[in-house]
Amino acid sequence: MIGYKKWISLSSVAAVLLVLSFCSNKPFSDEEPVLKRIIYTLNRQHYAPLELNDSFSVKVFQNTLENMDGNKQFFTQEDIVKFSTYKYSIDDQVNAGRFDFFDTVWKVMQARLDYIEPLVIAQLEKPYNYSEELEYFQGEDQKNYPKNLEEIIQLWNLWTRYQTVDKLYNKLEGQKNLKGPDSLKNIKPFDTLELKARAETKDLVSNWFKRWRKMDRQDQIAFFANTIAEVYDPHTNYFPPADRDNFDISMTGKLEGIGATLSERDGYIKVERIVPGSASYKQGDLKAGDLILKVGQADEEPVDVVDMKLDDAIQLIRGKKGTEVRLTVKKPDGVIQVVPIVRDVVVIEESYARSALVEFEGDKYGVVQLPSFYADFSAEGRGRHSSGDVAKEISKLKDEKVKGIILDLRNNGGGSLADAIDMSGLFISSGPVVQVKDPSGRIQQASDQDTRTQYDGPLVVMTNTYSASASEILAAALQDYKRAVIVGSKSTFGKGTVQTMIPLRGGSTAVFPRGFGDIKVTIQKFYRINGGTTQLVGVEPDVILPDVYDEIDRGEKEMDYHLEFDEIPKAKYTEIENKSYKQAINQGNKIVSKSDYYKLVSKRSKQIADLRKGMTYPLSLEEFKKFKIEINEKDKEFKDYKYISRTDTLYPLSIDLNEVQGDSIKTEQRKVWMKSYSKDAGLDVALEVLKCWND
Repeated sequence: MIGYKKWISLSSVAAVLLVLSFCSNKPFSDEEPVLKRIIYTLNRQHYAPLELNDSFSVKVFQNTLENMDGNKQFFTQEDIVKFSTYKYSIDDQVNAGRFDFFDTVWKVMQARLDYIEPLVIAQLEKPYNYSEELEYFQGEDQKNYPKNLEEIIQLWNLWTRYQTVDKLYNKLEGQKNLKGPDSLKNIKPFDTLELKARAETKDLVSNWFKRWRKMDRQDQIAFFANTIAEVYDPHTNYFPPADRDNFDISMTGKLEGIGATLSERDGYIKVERIVPGSASYKQGDLKAGDLILKVGQADEEPVDVVDMKLDDAIQLIRGKKGTEVRLTVKKPDGVIQVVPIVRDVVVIEESYARSALVEFEGDKYGVVQLPSFYADFSAEGRGRHSSGDVAKEISKLKDEKVKGIILDLRNNGGGSLADAIDMSGLFISSGPVVQVKDPSGRIQQASDQDTRTQYDGPLVVMTNTYSASASEILAAALQDYKRAVIVGSKSTFGKGTVQTMIPLRGGSTAVFPRGFGDIKVTIQKFYRINGGTTQLVGVEPDVILPDVYDEIDRGEKEMDYHLEFDEIPKAKYTEIENKSYKQAINQGNKIVSKSDYYKLVSKRSKQIADLRKGMTYPLSLEEFKKFKIEINEKDKEFKDYKYISRTDTLYPLSIDLNEVQGDSIKTEQRKVWMKSYSKDAGLDVALEVLKCWND
């Protein structure tokens, strides 16, 4: 039941805090400019600008309610009627830089938080009647808003009861699986397990409401700005300064700071992981599990970060290379310690390209995994780029005399368009790679100008539904040239648009002390060299691997306000002739069609589609047990199937082993990564394709 739209995480929180000064008579000197600049930028830079009229107002109205209460668990039908008085005037408010509609909705949300939380928590203070015959329905979005507050509380109470029954069931089942001489000591009575299940549900609710309440005015403005940006297209987003920092990190794979992954737990900032090789790793005193109580800058007075927003605490902890931060931390044993750390550049190695070797039927092949198309255009010059890193990995694999290479782009959401073009050039001699159309209709071609080909051997590109944007450009180009066999789920994501970051000019204000931030705007659509676009349709692989989610719409086409599919004239290019290419594709499809595993996957996908439509859970404990047995029985055939890989586990290149020698953490990370391929049916199919290509 609890859920909210993806982009709320732009601020790493989902919180609501409304104060009296938000009323419409508040002067908007701090807030008016940012909204006006966003709209100004969108309507002058976006590929498909929108006219600010009643149609625009209706879209923003609907999207605001969907983003704020998509599961229809806060607002009543009467609330929606009141909100509707703004339905056709939001365009006028936005033009004026005002937030009347938004603040009205937030005010009601604040009232709902204050009303719902104590009643739901009170229900969890005492044990349920677990023999009571109640039901809870969970499925796709509710069609209607609740009629009144009583109906809202009833829905919440059913949801919390479902959560508690589910947790209690899992604890009871877990005790059945205890083994060994000490197992009897670990058996807990029903009352103890029941109390713990309710406590966990209570924490879930309390922490969730707490995160909502931590949203400050800048977060709220960003929320509404993104609601507006989304109606232009799903990939146009507003980034306040802190979120722009996070975007840069995702693009470059590095930042300046201490090198620790942090989370927010019960009001504390908790250290989840230390990045190998980082400043924290080298200093040695900060450990996973530590709670950060205060943050001080060198000799300055430390700032208390208990109950602080995670983003705000992170801004205090991050800083320039060479500067010192002093963390007051509470260790798991209760000891309080001050940990001084000199900040340094943190390199997130898992975000970079990496390669390994695999044996298949007596031959050696290479696997290159690329998590994203990262790029670092630093002030000192051209920084680290994915295309350059992939070139290095290919060079290492060629030195190993591999018979073929697999480029794994699964779950690669894209990134630098320039790197996708450069990377294509590693595998073709020269020629167009992608076509781009701007708002005026002008079409340009981006080409590989370098006639050198770094690798001309057998090549498979692996994709899935979450291979998007730059991944689709590369896969489409190599497919159109018939240079690589694409192996993956039935289509890629279907994002055929190009975005750029545009800074919002202006000084600082009380609400935006670090400036107004940036807006990521869709400025172009890209097209394959065969004239088609990947927008909505994605790239269909040459060898399609069934997926358990095939019967569910995923990708761009399930997103609201997406741009449409279209086509342009074909570019001039020459397909690469290879006698074994088509034969390799046929062999891959033959392997898949005969696979018992993929037949089972197809069967499971139909079951999952049925479950997605909705499910009614009994809330009496005995009936819930019977229900789970029935569900588990349906899942048993797929869950119990033991896929036997035809390949050995990947193993590292000797040159890479030398690099991590003596670093136990990096060595273990590499082992874990390579082991993740050990039961990968798709890898087996890709290797079959490469083997046939060589024959």
